[in-house]
Amino acid sequence: MSLAFYAPLKSPDHPTPSGDRRMARALLDALGRTGARVEIACRLRSYDRDGDPSRQGRLQALGERCAEELLRRYRRGHERPEAWLTYHGYHKAPDWLGPAVSAALGIPYLMIEASFAPKQAAGPWASGHRATERALRQADVVLGLTAVDLECLAPLVEPPAQLCHLPPFLDPAPYAAARAARDRHRAEIAARWAMDPARPWLLAVAMMRADVKRDSYLLLGKALEQVRDRRWQILLVGDGPARVEIDAAFASLGGGRSVFAGALPQAELPACYAACDLYVWPAVREAYGLAMLEAQAAGLPVVAGREGGVSEVIRHGVTGMLTPPRDTLAFAEAVEALLAAPDRRRAMAEAACSFVAGQRSQDQAALALDAALRDAKAIRAART
Repeated sequence: MSLAFYAPLKSPDHPTPSGDRRMARALLDALGRTGARVEIACRLRSYDRDGDPSRQGRLQALGERCAEELLRRYRRGHERPEAWLTYHGYHKAPDWLGPAVSAALGIPYLMIEASFAPKQAAGPWASGHRATERALRQADVVLGLTAVDLECLAPLVEPPAQLCHLPPFLDPAPYAAARAARDRHRAEIAARWAMDPARPWLLAVAMMRADVKRDSYLLLGKALEQVRDRRWQILLVGDGPARVEIDAAFASLGGGRSVFAGALPQAELPACYAACDLYVWPAVREAYGLAMLEAQAAGLPVVAGREGGVSEVIRHGVTGMLTPPRDTLAFAEAVEALLAAPDRRRAMAEAACSFVAGQRSQDQAALALDAALRDAKAIRAART
């Protein structure tokens, strides 16, 4: 089956790393495992961060021209897709291409991790909001990654269209390999960043943007202030415009506790996860937190705030601990409890690996995507 894939927020080959780009790449891999031939249909980024109607109008016009060019291309003999999949369309990054192309070709239209916020109907992204609503109503199958998304999308997906759950996932193989070499990775990281292997190591991996990522870092610093009497170090992996502010917040912890590694290539992250003892992230307004799934795949228990779809990637009390949103005291207590219980951390590490390998793997996602594609084809045939 040939598929057209489009990510209006960020193309899978965009140069800037992010969780959204990692999930787009994971989707391409999982779709390939179904036996499908997948082509990135377009790399137009329809994202408007600031709510600028003029910019949105230009992006809409450009998107419509791209759709027309794609249709000309398909009609000239380029392999026509048998289905169109759009990943992460929402009011700030609507899909101006997929609905038009799929309707013109008479092929199934699927949306993955779409989000819909009714409060945006009259806001600065109203045109993108309307476009996303139209796309969702046209879609044959909509796949939501979290229960929060599914609840918002349900009113827009009417039979015979289907609303399906596709939990966040990844390929566990590189993380399992890193865990098998934990001792070597720990020794290398100790040497590279002058960390003390006799202490428990905490870890956080996130870009240092001046938004909710910064807010999570600052909350994390406040929470860790409350466990200063314990011997630990934290490795902070990430960089960005909020780095100076975050540096200052963690400097107050003193004692060489905070080690800033900067931004690292994705290939180096499994070793960091495997070498550490506990992943910590307050998860302010986190969609679900792919880094927390990566941590568990490498055998790293997680302490996180229970926001958004975080409960989709962590099993509370089994693979980690979830605390009330933005509650620094509860977060600190959970961190302290696991620092004081190495046997419990080890049990959680085993459970975390099993959870990801058994329920959040690329192969499990491929099965779900294959079923969604077959369903979408049948729904489209019934509609025509």
